[in-house]
Amino acid sequence: MSFTSGGTRWADIGLIAGSRGVSVCGDFLAATTLALVLQQGGHGGLAVSALLLAASVPLALLAPVAGRVADRADSRTVLVCVPLVQAGICVVLAYTSRPAAVVGLVALLACGLAFTQPVLTALLPAMARREDLAKASGLSQTAGNLGMLLAPALAGVLVGQAGTRAPLLIDAASYLALVGAALAVRTRRKGVAGVKVALVPWRLRDDRTLAVMVGALAVVIAGVSAINVVEVFFIRDTLAASTTVFGLVAAAWTAGMLLGNAVFGRVPPHRITVPAVLAVVAGSSAPLLAGAAVTGPYWLIPLWIAGGLCNGGINVFTTVIVARRTPSGAHGRAFAALSAAVQGAGVIGLLAAGPLVEHVGPRLLMAAIGAFGLVVPLAGMPLVRREPPSHPVRGGSPVQRDSVGE
Repeated sequence: MSFTSGGTRWADIGLIAGSRGVSVCGDFLAATTLALVLQQGGHGGLAVSALLLAASVPLALLAPVAGRVADRADSRTVLVCVPLVQAGICVVLAYTSRPAAVVGLVALLACGLAFTQPVLTALLPAMARREDLAKASGLSQTAGNLGMLLAPALAGVLVGQAGTRAPLLIDAASYLALVGAALAVRTRRKGVAGVKVALVPWRLRDDRTLAVMVGALAVVIAGVSAINVVEVFFIRDTLAASTTVFGLVAAAWTAGMLLGNAVFGRVPPHRITVPAVLAVVAGSSAPLLAGAAVTGPYWLIPLWIAGGLCNGGINVFTTVIVARRTPSGAHGRAFAALSAAVQGAGVIGLLAAGPLVEHVGPRLLMAAIGAFGLVVPLAGMPLVRREPPSHPVRGGSPVQRDSVGE
């Protein structure tokens, strides 16, 4: 759980956050564009579902390997080499229209993301002091959320004005921006060339409190992923909302996340505990349960903002908790395990949502998912009420700072 021993390197954090925002915007820009490509080509929902799975499954399957690479390899090497390959894949995607090829290339992009995500997240504790990590995490999450918010609108404009090739080439450029940031950032993990570094022993199941937190979070993520499918039918059919209103409701959750990043990023470190994480996890599900009772779509906007606010708190708090409860030499594996749980749960939620919508009414599904997501984290509270101390530091520090500016 080693944090930086000097002052917080806000310049490095700004570079990482900015590059993450650009990269996330590029990824969502490409995803929206590719969905439009498949739709315009006359391919049905099966092709779009395959596209979504291709973007998610590798993140879960490769997590064990990616986590070990993040803890063993030089962070700069990973953040330069992998995005360069991803940029090349995006260029190929720009000139590809066959569905099978598109899905395969998207899966390759997701493989790269599986390796860069834990490296980027594990760099934050190496850049920030313990008391600044929540704020640093909030800045990083805000940049990513802004990218998510801008991408769909930008994709619509670009596809309409310049065709489908331009957004994919922009996504390629976004990976090059990540390469530039990696070269400019001075903080590095495992940055000793030619030296084999023994991995610090770590397993998620050895920390019962952390395992309960991740498990509860995964269950709720599965439900929220299912809601992404259910809400289309609930808002459009049950509540008879227009496409414009549907877009406003969908954007409200992301807007709430932006607010949550700022609010929870200011919480003092001693208040960021595993029970606090479970509380905001429950808070993100309560609006879903309340939303099942509304009679008009506009009531969902404030509820979705509240849910998104708690979602922002989840993102900030989990980064701090994982960094604090695991040895610094295991941060890559710890964040990869968290990502695997989230991505795997998301895939399960998406797969389960389709058949459920066919047999159960949207309002009942919304209520059931919201209630389940509220009860699970609350049930986990007694298991973590007497929270054991954070994991002790074992092994050497994995952080190397370049001599520049030292």
